[in-house]
This record gives sequence, structure tokens and C-alpha cells, in this order.
Amino acid sequence: MEVVILPGAKQIGALAADVVESLLARKADAVLGLATGSSPLPVYDELVRRHREQGLSFAGARVFTLDEYVGLAPDHPQSYREVIRRDFTDRMDLPADRVLCPDGAAQDLPAACLEYEAAIRSAGGVDVQLLGVGTDGHIGFNEPVSSLSSRTRIKTLLEQTRRDNSRFFGGLEHVPRHVVTQGLGTILEARHIVLVAAGARKAEAVHDFVEGPVAAICPASVLQLHPHVSVLVDAAAASALQLSEYYRHSYNGKPAWQGL
Repeated sequence: MEVVILPGAKQIGALAADVVESLLARKADAVLGLATGSSPLPVYDELVRRHREQGLSFAGARVFTLDEYVGLAPDHPQSYREVIRRDFTDRMDLPADRVLCPDGAAQDLPAACLEYEAAIRSAGGVDVQLLGVGTDGHIGFNEPVSSLSSRTRIKTLLEQTRRDNSRFFGGLEHVPRHVVTQGLGTILEARHIVLVAAGARKAEAVHDFVEGPVAAICPASVLQLHPHVSVLVDAAAASALQLSEYYRHSYNGKPAWQGL
């Protein structure tokens, strides 16, 4: 796991975009895993800028999203299918039929979960997975005490997660209680994972998953077991890290050719 401490969200977005651009340069039909929420927005904005100003193309890429609320219509404003379309894919040259999301409105949810896993395998697996992290250490909608080897499945949200997301729904009473999410075991199969986090509210979670034990109470800590994880954080999100100076020293001393 490599921790990179950057001045702010703009720099985080630029460095994460570098990873995606480099991937597309060597593999035009790359498979990307995308997250929703506020953390990835600077990454998406920077990729859109490069698309419009520099010709970066996603035309041959495929996308799998992490999660979806159960019971929301696909065109509901807070459906993650709609959010990722609005925040990113409609702003790019990425064909709509190459963006696949978990189906939270399926009549047979367990079967839909199995089909989603099969679709990822059929595509050859995810090349780069973009993640955020919740204040309780969740990634995707894998809440605390999720199985560290879990696959795409139905989960019940913690009330803290529902409260965190209530601002998008106009009140807690409108936030669904259940979701479909890629499992931790599914996420770990991506070849490169890039996690972005900014702000002091994320500092405790960043400390716990980077420097704490691997434990189900902090689902993101499972990333310690992955061979290629890049954690991009600002100074506020890094403020609880014990080895922050070491992380800065290590990154500043890297040769330019090494990349992330």
C-alpha cells in the first residue's frame, strides 16, 4: 500500500486521473471500476477536462460501478446508475451500453448479484478500481463486520451511513435501508486500486485502514492484503496517520518513471 499526501482535492484528482490516462494509453479497452459519492468527483472532473481539451477517449473502455440502492428506479435522481451517468459517463465519449451497474430493482436480487459477478469475470476483471472511504471505514457499501472475502450481495446499511447520505435524499426517512454492493473479495480482485479521501472527517478512517489491524470492523483495512493499492489523501485526511512524514519522504523520493 502506497500513501500519497497531497495539498488538496485538485491534486488528488489530477494524480488519480494520471493513473486512468496511463491505463487507457496502453489498453484502450480497459475495464474501470467507478465509485460514486463526493470523493471521486475531482477525479471525474479532471478526466472530463482531459477528454474535452486533450482528446482523452473512453470509447473502448468498459465500466462497472460498485453499488446501488435497493428499490430505487434506475432513473431516480439518487440511483447510483443515474449519479454516475450525471457525474461522469454522460460527459465522456463512453457508450451507455458499456457501463454496467448492480441492479437494485431486480425482482430476483440474489440472481442479479451472481450475474453481476459473472459479467465482471467475462470482461476480464477490473484493471483500475476507484474507491472512496466512509467515515466508518466502509468501501462500496461493505459496512463494518462485512466478510473480508464477500462477493456482490445485498447489505443492510448502518444508520450512520444513512445519516451521511440523507443530505442527498432530503431527509433520513427517504434513504433506503438496503443496497446491492460488490463484496470485499470482489474489490480485491481489481489489478490496481486507487482510494481517494479528503477532509478531517475521513482522518480516523484513513488511520484505521492504513495503519490499524486488518479487521472486519474496518472493511477498508482489507486493502492491506492487496499487492497494488494507491491511497491519495489531503493533509486533513492524513492528520491522524502516525507515519505521515515517512509517506511524504517515500513519495517525494520516487523516480519519475515508477508512477503509481
